[in-house]
Amino acid sequence: MRTTKRFTPQVLARYERQGRGLGTYQDYSPWHQVSRGDPASQGRSHLLYWGDRLHHLLSDLEWGAQLFGLMTPGVIDSTEQKPLSLDSDVHPLAAYTLRNAGGDFPGTLELSRELGIKHPHVCAAGERKPWTMTTDVVLVLADEFQQMNMLAIAVKPRDWALRKRTVQLLGLEREYWIRRGVPWLLITPDVWDKRVFLTLRRISIWSLSDPAPLRLMQLARAIAFDRPWASVTWVLERLEEQERCRHSCQCALWQAVWVGDLPIDLSRGARPQEPIRILSKDAFKEQNPVASRRSAWI
Repeated sequence: MRTTKRFTPQVLARYERQGRGLGTYQDYSPWHQVSRGDPASQGRSHLLYWGDRLHHLLSDLEWGAQLFGLMTPGVIDSTEQKPLSLDSDVHPLAAYTLRNAGGDFPGTLELSRELGIKHPHVCAAGERKPWTMTTDVVLVLADEFQQMNMLAIAVKPRDWALRKRTVQLLGLEREYWIRRGVPWLLITPDVWDKRVFLTLRRISIWSLSDPAPLRLMQLARAIAFDRPWASVTWVLERLEEQERCRHSCQCALWQAVWVGDLPIDLSRGARPQEPIRILSKDAFKEQNPVASRRSAWI
């Protein structure tokens, strides 16, 4: 049971002292965390190990957005519960490369005044402090020339548009990232197929495991393309003729799928005896709302 019941200026000050929201790669510390000292989230919380650290996800929807994000080609880092600067600051890519260190960009306090939106605050014991807004998932991607860019992802339930205040704050968050030249997506259950999400949850234990041998991944792809009507069970049995470890074979198969080398229909059921059903590269990408840049914000 968590000890902190609600957010107060003292809680936010503690987050700042702990260096939350700072760091990159395995050294990043999320602003909100799944811990006994943090106020409880409304949804089910999850911890996902990727990139040599635990990722703190505060709902099933955030878990889904994170999995879709990690499937997106070119991802080199993923920061969840990313705090937005209250005041003007350098571009967030400055933490990764000096090429993006120049220039100041407006913080949420300035933007809220520009947009005519009341900035959220927290109050307790006579003290009032601006609330630090966060973005649920921020991806750092690198292209073939190692040029870095970012993609910001907000996650909301299906009824997000029914609450005026939610719409206002999402508009403020969106403007924050637009001013920094960062694309912003609003991910809701309406932009993904739940069956695909359930498949990603099921296969992530292998997809996000230690990298499988490349030769075994290539073999999994070759077997599946040679017998496109084959089942998962059949492909795994053929792989086990070369590699006796079932776990290694599972990792090779699903990692080939994860990176898009083996583009299959992810909405298929969990039954391993069902055909794999190979898709085109474009159709495979469309299953991923993050990779295809689908957004509920019009």
